[in-house]
Amino acid sequence: MSTKIQWALIGASTIADEWMVDAIRSQPDAAITAVVSGNTDRAHEFAEKHDIPVHATDLDAVLADPAIDAVYISSTNEKHLPQVLAAAKAGKHVLCEKPLSLSEQEAAQMIETCAAHEVVLGTNHHLRCAATHRKMRELVRAGAVGTPLFVRVFHAVSLPPHLRGWRIERPDAGGGVVLDISVHDVDTLRFLLDDEPVEVSAMTSAGTLGAAGLADGVMGIIRFRNGVLAQIHDAFTVPYASTGVEIHGTAGSLFARDVMTQQPFGEVLLRDADGTHPIDIDHANLYATAVAQFHRAIRNGESPAATGVDGYRSLVAALALVKSAKTGEHVRVPGQFAR
Repeated sequence: MSTKIQWALIGASTIADEWMVDAIRSQPDAAITAVVSGNTDRAHEFAEKHDIPVHATDLDAVLADPAIDAVYISSTNEKHLPQVLAAAKAGKHVLCEKPLSLSEQEAAQMIETCAAHEVVLGTNHHLRCAATHRKMRELVRAGAVGTPLFVRVFHAVSLPPHLRGWRIERPDAGGGVVLDISVHDVDTLRFLLDDEPVEVSAMTSAGTLGAAGLADGVMGIIRFRNGVLAQIHDAFTVPYASTGVEIHGTAGSLFARDVMTQQPFGEVLLRDADGTHPIDIDHANLYATAVAQFHRAIRNGESPAATGVDGYRSLVAALALVKSAKTGEHVRVPGQFAR
């Protein structure tokens, strides 16, 4: 590997445009060599805008370049499996957007293939890189709330027009609120509680945005292995709500507001027998934090901020929420790769 980790972007996506190009370039040991898109014009425009030397539609040709060390995959979800497998077989480390794939079997195949080819597989679950969530995890581990009992997640937002498209129109691409937002909730809850979901129940709605049977709102309950019950509310159709997380335990409660967001802000309060205490937060860019950790995984053998297994575990719980909403039943979460 050269002094700098050379990246190829697979997908000229909005998230790459708005967040990940800057996050990668914020690392002193990183450079972006190429961008790949299925659309020639889109690839060219993206490369020109971000001063990326190579733009292409031929993924295999880009992966054949020995100078490239890592890929960031942000194509639509149905493309993740073949792209991850191709990158792993070419010896490239992989940071893949969530959801990791569209099925339990595909996600497991990604994990196994990357392991077989000895490349790092990370899932870009950015919320666990928020300073607010990291501080909350630290407080829970330190016993600030005693034994956790209940959690509530508020993640109902208004999906901006430029992000709609396949998210509200294409079931084949993994559209719908659960695989777009609830999968983030699950990963955040797993991170905060250091625990695994075992059973879910959910109801969905199709309000003003969802098409082709896709849900644009969901409320769900997730039971964790240690007995914690978590309530989630996610939507594409709510323009004026704030986001947040509450963790309620035997000795205290944590209240976090404006924290289920890409932006590095939000506040956390601890309420216990001694009163209400604002928690100091040292905010930082979530995506830059994730890329920095991914670099340490490549160079030093550490784990990515969210591993491929994290992507798998969050995906299978989200798929269980989808199944519950369709069947009206409580659904068990598969246990493979559980910690």
